[in-house]
Amino acid sequence: MAQSNDYYKNNPLIHRDRRLGRADSEWVRSFSCEALKPLIVCRGPIRLEAMMVYEEMGISHYGILLSEKDSIVYPNALSPELRMLTDPTRVHRVPDYSGASKEERVERIGQIIQIAKDNGYDSIFAGYGFMAEDDEFVAAIEDAGLRFIGPCSATQRGAGKKDEAKRTALNVGVSVTPGIDNVSARTLTAKHPSREALLALVKVEGLKCDAKVLADGNLSLEALADHILMASYEKGIDLFTIDELGAQVEASCAEMFRNYPSSRIRLKAIGGGGGKGQRILGATMLAKKKPSEAEIKKAAAEAPSLVREVLNEVKAAGVGDNKNLLIELNIEQTRHNEIQLLGNGEWCIALGGRDCSLQMHEQKLLEVSVTQEGLALEIAKAKKAGLHVQAEALETDLRILKRMEEESERFGQAVGLDSASTFECIVDRDRYYFMEVNTRIQVEHRVTELVYSLKFTNPKNKEDFFIVESLVEAMALLALHKERLPRPERLLRFGAGVEARLNATDVSLSPSAGGVIRYWSKPIEGEIRDDQGICLVNPDTGQFMRYTVAGAYDSNIALLLTKGENRLDSYEHLAKVLRSTTLTGTILATNLTFHYGLVNWFLSRNVMAKPTTRFVVPYLTMVGKLKQEANKLDVVYAFLAVKKHFSKLYGTDPETAKAISETLDRKGTLLTRPMEILLHDPHLLSGWLSINRNNLEIKNGKLIWLRNPLAILQETYEYLHMNWREGAPAAEIIWSHDHELLQRALRFYDELRKVFGLKAEEFVKLNALLGEETPQGGYDPETWEQIQAAHLGFEVGNELLGLLFLIANRTSFFDFKVEENLEVTIPDYLTDLDLQAAMKKMLVPPPATKADEIVTPGGGMFYAQEAPGMPPFVKEGDHFEKGQPLFILEVMKMFNKVPAPFSGTVDKVLIENGDGSIVQKGQPIFKVTPDEKFVEVDPKEVEKLKRDTTNDYLKAIL
Repeated sequence: MAQSNDYYKNNPLIHRDRRLGRADSEWVRSFSCEALKPLIVCRGPIRLEAMMVYEEMGISHYGILLSEKDSIVYPNALSPELRMLTDPTRVHRVPDYSGASKEERVERIGQIIQIAKDNGYDSIFAGYGFMAEDDEFVAAIEDAGLRFIGPCSATQRGAGKKDEAKRTALNVGVSVTPGIDNVSARTLTAKHPSREALLALVKVEGLKCDAKVLADGNLSLEALADHILMASYEKGIDLFTIDELGAQVEASCAEMFRNYPSSRIRLKAIGGGGGKGQRILGATMLAKKKPSEAEIKKAAAEAPSLVREVLNEVKAAGVGDNKNLLIELNIEQTRHNEIQLLGNGEWCIALGGRDCSLQMHEQKLLEVSVTQEGLALEIAKAKKAGLHVQAEALETDLRILKRMEEESERFGQAVGLDSASTFECIVDRDRYYFMEVNTRIQVEHRVTELVYSLKFTNPKNKEDFFIVESLVEAMALLALHKERLPRPERLLRFGAGVEARLNATDVSLSPSAGGVIRYWSKPIEGEIRDDQGICLVNPDTGQFMRYTVAGAYDSNIALLLTKGENRLDSYEHLAKVLRSTTLTGTILATNLTFHYGLVNWFLSRNVMAKPTTRFVVPYLTMVGKLKQEANKLDVVYAFLAVKKHFSKLYGTDPETAKAISETLDRKGTLLTRPMEILLHDPHLLSGWLSINRNNLEIKNGKLIWLRNPLAILQETYEYLHMNWREGAPAAEIIWSHDHELLQRALRFYDELRKVFGLKAEEFVKLNALLGEETPQGGYDPETWEQIQAAHLGFEVGNELLGLLFLIANRTSFFDFKVEENLEVTIPDYLTDLDLQAAMKKMLVPPPATKADEIVTPGGGMFYAQEAPGMPPFVKEGDHFEKGQPLFILEVMKMFNKVPAPFSGTVDKVLIENGDGSIVQKGQPIFKVTPDEKFVEVDPKEVEKLKRDTTNDYLKAIL
């Protein structure tokens, strides 16, 4: 079926004519950007967004820089944007954007600048990748006489480096997370513990330091060490080893464990971002109110290896790299909020907040707008409804948001912010702490664009103005007209915006690269789909073009956004977007159903809930328990058992028994098709149980329907996007005979409700009336008998749906809930680390393997050792214990240590190149001899368990 690019390329939410040069006003025309000639040096959705915005601004001379990682390492992952930009002279290539070492990075910066100069570009836009926050890259661009479309190098140094940003925040009175921001200086002073020793080091290494600083006797030893370290970076040498740094970090962590019992510690590379370059240690310390020295020492001992992981992940492990990192208290029950900032070096304006608390592996999953106007509206609604506890909780949020916006603007002015940046914070009930500043546009920037637009007004004429709805457009305006742009006024656009990140991850949210997208349904009205051009169809055939999901970068495939009058409205529309999305392919795994289940979880409870950054893992653990229980049920066996039950029940009346049997046969697929889908996908089941939690109840061990199960069945087909649609493939919708039967039943009950004057939700009353022997509603006895017979026929077998609800009861699913004060109650057992690991395996069982093999849990890049030059984790002949790291698997820029699933001995290493080999899911890595003999599970025993469990469930519904 042919598709169209019309809505995709002309979505009024994000596309408009931005050519200021065509305005009637001379003042507005003076801000035209048509002369700008940018080179786009980034990938992902932001690259296509920049291309489209520049086109709409009238910028005709722009180019894109492609990385060979997409086309060489993954040959079929060609840049889909090339379907739009067909001029080969504006498409350029480099091996990769940032290089694998410091030398390569410097070389790459030079190549990029030369490409820009050779091809007539006057500016560079780096999107939201690492290079967008690289002050050395930005400084080199500036030194070459080019513009950087983003914060200048001075701002990058003052705000982009996490240690410097934290010091700036303290200087301007912003609350910061407790911790240590100068561990590299501490490492140097531990090695050279006096002023004389440090000054001697300067002389020996020939470092170019400021003479005034060296002569300042009042300067602390650590401040002097910091200055000397900066000089060493300039020269490109190391003054300590990574092992020495690791030892200092270990000592600092031990000190923090003593000072902050029952806490974990977060290590953060100063140049990290996007969740990369961060590790948390001390999981065992959470339950220790008075830890012993031995326990502290054991917890802190994790630090040195984590330091290496962090530095490797952000490519800061090379000679001469700035290896400083932050050691921070990991505040456990927190929300992650951020403020969007925009400035021109003189003024700085805050554009509301975004709640990014729903995240995993430090990667954001779902982001929602937080505005003063939106919170005020929700407070008024809560007060009107008498929800005083909720209103008070929202008032706390409003006070915090106002403070964060005020302090973020103060911070922005302190660092001379001259473009877009994000002020990130962690919120702990009625307090907040500054975390870091991202001196770039964020992945989730469109959430802000949906709630606020910018009005730039002529200072000499209030009637003379222009509106900007895109932050990419605002950044281009600032790059070209920085000093002239007046401080804008923020205008409320929509009440709320929300974004779901569609990622290439499996059911447990672990990255899953290498799949092929073969079909993607068209975006619906009100949906923004930022997918880097994957949905740009073939212009000649109108057909979708398949796309390989590369593993060389992060796991994001697309950003799915929508808006609403308020948060509830935006969540409801997001649910519709997710429900309407059909995405199919080969070996393709995404988190689409995770988002759908999650959004419906919040819709059924309270969309104003305050989940913390710890929400997702326990939620996934609960979903894993749903899957564990669902695996014990056999729907077909249950259906046959229901038939047998009613055959026995009406055994004395053969005619009725036959009619019941035939009726059940006609209803078989109507009932079992959606049930099997829900039992197969626990994320869909989570959402379904959530929205139906008030439709059933259990009394005295029996299930009671509070609404007509047929109405719920109709809604279930709609929930699964299987409702009847003319012309849709039969595999994707309710089958025609089932549709006709269901509609006939619903019309039957609609008529009865009209007769009895009942509402749709009053099924219990209707059911009681239909059970009366005496005719009701003015019907004669013969008609009443026919109505009762029809009622029996329409309702028989619907009991099966109740099996799904019983899963929730067996797993205590509804104990995971939102309280009156909007905080989320997570049952304690869901935070158990062993249960979390077990449920992850339940969601994604390990690849099938032989008893004498260790295989990869997924595809990616295989590393046998922790870092180049280090010994492998294990070698032939080594004995390993269960849980011991065996190798590293890099998947979509995340380095994952893979632990041994059991104890054993390595007989043979099957991968020759242990320093970066591409491996596939389930590929054998080692031949091993396990310590214990594996006992295979008898399939007959599994089948017996399923039938026994199903029979147990049936007792509550029959």
